[in-house]
Amino acid sequence: MRRIPYGRQWIDEQDIKAVVEVLKSDWITQGPKIEEFERKIAEYVGTKYAVAFNSGTSALHASMFAAGVGEGDEVITTPLSFVATSNSILYVGAKPVFVDIDMETYCMDVRKIESAITERTRVILPVDLAGYPINMREIRKIADERGLIVVEDAAHALGAMRYGRMVGQEADMTMFSFHPVKHITTGEGGIVVTNNEEYYEKLKMFRTHGITKDEKMMTKNDGPWYYEMHYLGYNYRITDFQCALGLSQLGKLEKFIERRNEIARMYDEAFKDNPTITTPPKPPYENSRHAYHIYPILLDERLDRRQIFMKLRERGILCQVHYIPIHLQPYYRKRFKYDEGSFKNAEEYYRREITIPLYPRMSNDDVEYVIKNVKEVTI
Repeated sequence: MRRIPYGRQWIDEQDIKAVVEVLKSDWITQGPKIEEFERKIAEYVGTKYAVAFNSGTSALHASMFAAGVGEGDEVITTPLSFVATSNSILYVGAKPVFVDIDMETYCMDVRKIESAITERTRVILPVDLAGYPINMREIRKIADERGLIVVEDAAHALGAMRYGRMVGQEADMTMFSFHPVKHITTGEGGIVVTNNEEYYEKLKMFRTHGITKDEKMMTKNDGPWYYEMHYLGYNYRITDFQCALGLSQLGKLEKFIERRNEIARMYDEAFKDNPTITTPPKPPYENSRHAYHIYPILLDERLDRRQIFMKLRERGILCQVHYIPIHLQPYYRKRFKYDEGSFKNAEEYYRREITIPLYPRMSNDDVEYVIKNVKEVTI
């Protein structure tokens, strides 16, 4: 039986060769490919700096640290994301303050941010869900007026654009993920891009135990072996061979995103007259581009989502659901006293959502097979 996952990496012989070359070299962990990868990502996005990490989660954790978030602070974010988004806030002792999504974008409702700000708010942490570039102009305006820092969780949005600008240019720090189902992969990995030199230096130190060998930062220098620990950091380092894979993948990124958008257009056309399915929103900004990390459809409330999910899986379409709202997770319910009804739009989205397959290596025949079966089970 045919098996079509909801997402999948595309590794070719060029990628394998790039990794093997590094494995045969003198550098395996911290070597020249890391700096090259960081430089190329920064160039692609259009920022001055980039710092690579061993996961998107550690990259978000580092961003919270670099932003100076700590005990007693609050960070405004969305309840509709993977738990890593809000967990990164908890890691530094701060409190996530959720703002419900709007049903036009599936992202945090920008219109509700102001009312969530308190004297303890330090950061706004929006998520570009599914690859939709959230309205950063409005978020940036609010943040600048209130003296807040913006950290964009763009794990889904590498290559997305708004107003002709790449996602990653407008936030103070932006995180991208390189998990295998994302746009490019390093196996596991993440990166933070920024134009702020202070954040850049803190990010670099945080991923390496808080240690520096930079003479400008050290209190003294006993010799070429000398280093100093200035912060309580972590071992969040990525490897040279992972970055070799990332560099090889980066050369194919535009082709990957073009194919993702092509598949999304096929789905849009196929389901546009289906009254039982709502297709994902498109960014309304001039010169914009959706990155389509995933393709979430919302089912009519009268349909049995579980039944449809299982029927698709029985037919080899390995659909998924993104995401269970964070505030409904047992840990968050217990700690913050959340309950059902706390964020109604996120919960409605969750009740109705199914993610159908979308990845660059899907053939048109695969896409048509998905379309055919989704139509059959939603009649």
